[in-house]
Amino acid sequence: MAKSNASGLLTSLDSLFTTQEQRDEAKRDSVQDIPISQISDFPEHPFKVKQDEAMLEMAESVRQYGVLVPGLVRQLEDGSYQMVSGHRRKLASELAGRDTIPCIVRDLTDDEAVIIMVDSNLQRERVLPSEKAFAYKMKLDAMRRQQGERTDLTCVPVGHKLDSKRSRELLADSSPDSNTQIQRYIRLTNLIPEILDMVDDGRIAFRPAVELSYLAEQEQCTLYDTMGREDCTPSLAQAIKMKAFSRDGKLTDAVILSIMEDAARAPSAHRGAGRFRAAAARAARSAAGAAAAATAASLWRFWWA
Repeated sequence: MAKSNASGLLTSLDSLFTTQEQRDEAKRDSVQDIPISQISDFPEHPFKVKQDEAMLEMAESVRQYGVLVPGLVRQLEDGSYQMVSGHRRKLASELAGRDTIPCIVRDLTDDEAVIIMVDSNLQRERVLPSEKAFAYKMKLDAMRRQQGERTDLTCVPVGHKLDSKRSRELLADSSPDSNTQIQRYIRLTNLIPEILDMVDDGRIAFRPAVELSYLAEQEQCTLYDTMGREDCTPSLAQAIKMKAFSRDGKLTDAVILSIMEDAARAPSAHRGAGRFRAAAARAARSAAGAAAAATAASLWRFWWA
């Protein structure tokens, strides 16, 4: 009770000796140079921060010009900071040999931080399917908690319509993807890491991957091994067939092998299709990298790191 009274007294004194303008100014965002050693990464950050060629280019730019757009952090109870937006800028600063990074310090709840983290990273030019999958799931769960909805309903059938405009629809309104497409992305979080990596690499197409996400973990492991042996990946029709067998409890190792052998014999040659898609994805990344290199001095790269 004494602590409450003291807090109220301080608030009253603050009101007496400061103007509303001064109090509003104190609440505004300010940029601070914060030691990198005091900033931890966002827990379960779904966006991959790679030390690749683009990162080395960013580090060189930071070395020459500094970080042009501040990161966004929130202060934790122990006095340290947690990065909300700016993980790539943080790594680039470390590679550039800098000890501090300019950041905006903002008072955020856990759910507010999740939503800002996801929104800022979804603006990047290239976002991997796995990144979108876990980012959408994290944001949807945060929005549901804010609205008092259940957060354990991650398996709503794709295309299912809710009676009222709730978190899924609100998420779609603020995202580049439709409600149905967001549901498909979230389904990918049910894939085993090995198959999800194949989706990121372009070795498995997106829509077949969504259907494969309904398979049990052991069924996915068997499928992954079979794809390696047969050197092929399932088409959408074959993925739907496996999903149906799995739903009926009949997707045995022999059934998976039979379906994949059909894929390997298909005249359209799903055999090697994974290699073809991976090569196409690498070519697209290379083209994007060349375009990025041509505009390396541009500021936008620092916004959504």
